[in-house]
Amino acid sequence: MLIDAHIHLDRYEEELDAALQQMVENRIFSIGVSMDIPSYERTLEIGGRCELVLPAFGIHPWNASEYADRLGDVRWAVEQTPLFGEIGLDYHFVEDTSRYSAQRKVFEFFLAAAREQNKVVNLHTKGAEQDVLQLLEKHNVQRVIVHWYSGPVEVFRRLAARGVHFTFGPELLESEHIQALARECPLQHLLTETDNAGQRLPDGSVRMPLLVRDVVTALAGVRGVTVEAMVEMVEANLLRLIGDDPWLSQVRAGLFERSQ
Repeated sequence: MLIDAHIHLDRYEEELDAALQQMVENRIFSIGVSMDIPSYERTLEIGGRCELVLPAFGIHPWNASEYADRLGDVRWAVEQTPLFGEIGLDYHFVEDTSRYSAQRKVFEFFLAAAREQNKVVNLHTKGAEQDVLQLLEKHNVQRVIVHWYSGPVEVFRRLAARGVHFTFGPELLESEHIQALARECPLQHLLTETDNAGQRLPDGSVRMPLLVRDVVTALAGVRGVTVEAMVEMVEANLLRLIGDDPWLSQVRAGLFERSQ
């Protein structure tokens, strides 16, 4: 079973049917993260079409300003979702510092909910890695996936010491910094992702789910293990993260069944 622990499936348009077929044919289990309520509703629809998709609700830091003063409107989704994502902070792509307080308010809202409901969180940390770490410590959130980490090594090590899981994506194929992080990441904390589903690539093609196989192959090369061993390791890591979580019990059962 291939694992895509962070993908925006709602971004697929005319390629959606082909993408879902590719997931089924290649046994790719995907956590479909969302950016806001419309994104989550679309991902729920997609999840209803494919049992390999686990829809997750989150408000991306880029959209935090739209929800910071009406968080009561999203409580139905907060109560319904089995895990939270994509949530977090972004000080890199968001250059307007006046928006950071809204990001923090929304992020802390989700962290408090995650602690109260004991749910996994799937995080965006771009340019705000130190603040994300501090807020994880403040809210004592334990089960964490950090998506596409590219920040300082020092903060990476502190996150890893907390038991954080890290998803590595297509940038692993090109970035020496990402390769160095993947080399240092504890084996039991490695996960894989593709992220921007449906993104148009320079050659005109569209990023499809099977790209995760290239990521796994690259990750195996970086760590000096076989591709088969890396596939098994990533799946085992996700299952360990899920543990006996009642929100994800069906996912765990399904992964075990599909792995046979």
